[in-house]
Amino acid sequence: MSTQPPGPNGVPVFGNSRQYASDPFTFLRSVADAYGDVVRFSLGPLDTYMLTNPVDIERVLVTDDQKYQKPDFQDDAIGTLLGDGLLLSEGETWQKQRQLAQPAFGPKRITSLAGTMTDHTRGMLDEWESGDIKDVHLEMARVTVRIIVEAMFGTSLTDTQTTAVQENLEPLGKRFEPDPLRFIIPDWVPTQENQEYNKSVSVLEDIIDEIVSERRGTETNPDIDPGAGSDDDPMDLLSILLRAKQRGEQTDKQLRDEMMTILLAGHDTTALTLTYTWYLLSEHPKVRDQVHEELASVCGGETPTMADTRSLDYTERVLQESMRMYPPVYVIFREPQVDVRLGGYRIPAGSAIMLPQWVVHRSPRWYDNPTTFDPDRWRPERRADRPRFSYFPFGGGPRHCIGKHLSMLEAKLILGTVAQTYELDYVRDRPFDLRGSLTMHPDEPMGMRVIER
Repeated sequence: MSTQPPGPNGVPVFGNSRQYASDPFTFLRSVADAYGDVVRFSLGPLDTYMLTNPVDIERVLVTDDQKYQKPDFQDDAIGTLLGDGLLLSEGETWQKQRQLAQPAFGPKRITSLAGTMTDHTRGMLDEWESGDIKDVHLEMARVTVRIIVEAMFGTSLTDTQTTAVQENLEPLGKRFEPDPLRFIIPDWVPTQENQEYNKSVSVLEDIIDEIVSERRGTETNPDIDPGAGSDDDPMDLLSILLRAKQRGEQTDKQLRDEMMTILLAGHDTTALTLTYTWYLLSEHPKVRDQVHEELASVCGGETPTMADTRSLDYTERVLQESMRMYPPVYVIFREPQVDVRLGGYRIPAGSAIMLPQWVVHRSPRWYDNPTTFDPDRWRPERRADRPRFSYFPFGGGPRHCIGKHLSMLEAKLILGTVAQTYELDYVRDRPFDLRGSLTMHPDEPMGMRVIER
């Protein structure tokens, strides 16, 4: 690793971006170990400041959040993909869209979706047989995309549409893997990768158009209070957006951007959480046995219900520990709008600030034996002394993930439904490699043998 003298504002400087591109996870961990709470390095044209102290992270996300915004990705591929959806929009646009979308993610409505989640999971299990070897990441992505479409768009994907979504996620993911050449080659250059990416975006937009066309006219009264709802007034996100469009509060582009954001972000992180959880349970049979014991005690061999999830404490700790060790969103970026001071250093406006869950979640400063899978570290008495932002899988502050509670309920119900019937055993004799993209993916199929209980 190459180092340079401290920069003009005294922040330790590290380079280069090629090392980050080849293995972002080792890179981030190494520079944090070597240089401490604040490290400056270059990612292509950007001066990036990585913060790993939970106190500084909380200041960025919560205490002084008004001083920061999401970096401007509108000229990048991610901006083309997600536009002004909730993930990337800022200011009044974000506030309006967040307020508009909130009823679709309210506690009462999320609770009402439990049956939808278990029904789709049982449908997946109907296609499994004991002895099968399944790519669990593929299976989890398929069931979570079906759930998010029904939950948020009020319809069901056909088998053809489901396959098309999954087949086109890989080209999208590759486009966001760290690669120094992308800072040099514009997005409009017709490279094979850019062409595949653009084709995938087009396919997903066609599916969104089909869903909107199918649902248009079913959204009922445009003047309905978005927070009210009844059996006759669908409160899925698409219905809310279509009513807003009738009132002139949404454009076709805003509708498209929100649907693309929910379609991709709404299923990917949950699928990854479950994938890593199945792997960890396979590698830790005693933990897996304890999950099965809790499920047997609470659910009695039946499909878990919403009421059951309130008693699945150990299962929830397993999911929390999985997201600590393998956070699907492994870094968050912010851009200061004014010069700020963090960790004793001045960070200039317009810089990129990186908040890496991957580093903080595995730091021995906050976790004993951080590479050990230990769900009981999430017991209240053990977590009480840890800083608040030593764990932030869903971000934090006003911009925290709107789907946090949906995702946690979904993960718990899918895990509970599958584990009532099957165990999953990882078939390789070595750990898997990781691949950085918008989210943290396994770099190979996650083959697991299905074993009936």
